[in-house]
Amino acid sequence: MKQLLYGVAYYDEYMPYERLQEDIRMMKTAGINVVRIAESTWSTEEPEEGIFDFSHVIKVLDAMQEAGIYVIIGTPTYAIPAWMAKKYPEVMVMDSTGHRRPYGARQIMDITNKEYRFFAERIIRKLMEVVQGYSHVIGFQLDNESKHFGTCSENVHEMFVSYMKKRFQGDLKCLNEEFGLDYWSNRINSWEEFPSVVGTINGSLGCEFAKFQRSLVTEYLQCQRKIVDEYRRPDQFVTHNFDFEWRGHSFGVQPDVNHYETAKCLTIAGCDIYHPTQDYLTGKEIGFCGDLTRTLKKNNYFVMETQAQGFPNWTPYNGQVRLQAFSHLASGADSVMYWHWHSIHNACETYWKGVLSHNMKENVVYQEVARVGKELARLSPKLIHLKKINQVAIMVSNDSLTAIEWFPFAPGQQPNKKYNDIVRWIYDALFELNVECDIINVEEENLIQYKMIVVPTLYSANQNTLLRLKEYVNAGGCLVSTFKTAFTNENVKVWSDDQPYILTECFGMTYNQFTLPVNVILEDEMLDVDKEERYVELFMELLQPQGASVIATYGHYNWKQYAAITENKFGQGTAIYIGCMTSKAYLKALLSNVLETKNIKEEKQLDIYPISVRKGINEDGHEITYYLNYSHEEQEIRVDNGIELLCDRNVSQDEVIKIAPWDLAIVERK
Repeated sequence: MKQLLYGVAYYDEYMPYERLQEDIRMMKTAGINVVRIAESTWSTEEPEEGIFDFSHVIKVLDAMQEAGIYVIIGTPTYAIPAWMAKKYPEVMVMDSTGHRRPYGARQIMDITNKEYRFFAERIIRKLMEVVQGYSHVIGFQLDNESKHFGTCSENVHEMFVSYMKKRFQGDLKCLNEEFGLDYWSNRINSWEEFPSVVGTINGSLGCEFAKFQRSLVTEYLQCQRKIVDEYRRPDQFVTHNFDFEWRGHSFGVQPDVNHYETAKCLTIAGCDIYHPTQDYLTGKEIGFCGDLTRTLKKNNYFVMETQAQGFPNWTPYNGQVRLQAFSHLASGADSVMYWHWHSIHNACETYWKGVLSHNMKENVVYQEVARVGKELARLSPKLIHLKKINQVAIMVSNDSLTAIEWFPFAPGQQPNKKYNDIVRWIYDALFELNVECDIINVEEENLIQYKMIVVPTLYSANQNTLLRLKEYVNAGGCLVSTFKTAFTNENVKVWSDDQPYILTECFGMTYNQFTLPVNVILEDEMLDVDKEERYVELFMELLQPQGASVIATYGHYNWKQYAAITENKFGQGTAIYIGCMTSKAYLKALLSNVLETKNIKEEKQLDIYPISVRKGINEDGHEITYYLNYSHEEQEIRVDNGIELLCDRNVSQDEVIKIAPWDLAIVERK
């Protein structure tokens, strides 16, 4: 790609009246250079079984080609037509309740079902035959926000048994021992009697089934990739729009897909990022989701969907659409694409508003989109393919995420925290400290490229992973780990040894008791944190140092003899263990001290949020620095010398510039 992609999802099928040429005129005025089509309209493309109608697709393709607007084709497999559900009810996904989903919503099919796969392959091939002759089709999106949708049908159970048989090489004795199936008489004595895991009380089986379900998504998209490859040109990309754990917005690691494994079948990673706006726009969701997606293939990525307006409570303040667009680019995105161009006039997402509102006319959001479009057209050569070289990484694990669902931190208590709460506790603190991160997979081999690795709650991990972390510290790395790390093996079997397993020598401490905090604060003499911010929010491991220095103890009459946070020199490196969840203020103070001590970040760079500083190297080899103001107040910031690209003016080293509310500056340093 020679230019940043700036685009929208466009559905001629949904339009209330004929307006394609008017939409194209408005897109061109706004600097829109790409549209995504076709992925949502299978029932239009195949209204009856075996009867195909791609007239809307062809109409849009012809018009976009004439207008010079690129097109991305989505395979329309995530929302099945009504005739399929009626004639082939077995394609409907069966969930853990034992019932098949009723027709009406999207993503209600069993992605492993043979009939569904037959029809999915056929519609993909028919669509590819129609679009393959268009030179302005630049790439393909496989399916849409794919997940396993909780599929638990009989054929999935049979596949799981075969998977387990292969994994344990047919050795039931090993399976029973490793998964602890003697407990409550769950022992399996023959493969033929292997029970459904839907109702299991065994966490090891439950977690393994969740891992298997994630692998179904990988295989599903691999199959689609093979079909698309038969038709696409070498210069056309293949992507997918990964989404994230949803808490009313994009939040954390996706529980139902292993992004790192599934991304292997793509030529470029893509994602959908939705986030709070107005007074709740912090940049953190944009940063987290972007940093994770960029790390999937260690390269630039596409934002396939993000909001222009979205929910009513997301109607953006003046400047926020622009700030959000450049925030994506600051994380290494090579595209910003809105879902969607126009607000629709009925159905489920009537009030998820697009660039245009329901009257289909210009509005303040469109005007701001157009401003961004003009700036991207001018600055593409400076901003495209931004390369990020980060010194800090956060290691995440789908297996640990699932295991914490089975074995929560505070069972039966509300509110309870989940795995992603710990991940975001770490990420958000680093974000506010202006420390950029890669978000790496637990299988990452090249750890020593990072000066510091933070490991939130690596509850389930194999010996090889733990040995790699130990060697990383020994070779000079700085490892920061939180509670519940190295507690079970890859089968969620608790290690029958000192905790944290394999890493006790590395951390210079151990523990054998843990509890929940009641009126507990942290006591330390190193960090200058107000007493009201020293509270322990969640979990307490009662650490017993064995050579480690104590950073903090528990300020409680019964727990005061135990350490809460320790630091240990091991080999050439340092290992810090955080045995409880602290306040964000305390965590920031702790991490700030570590970062400064390890020469990873200067103190003057650490405490300037709501200004977020994001850096990278452009194609000319010049440093690009984004200064992003996530607040409603004007901010002052000292900048590096160079050219401020948005205003096209020179700035000197340490010059103080003012950044308006919800605004930004971009400095190119040669």
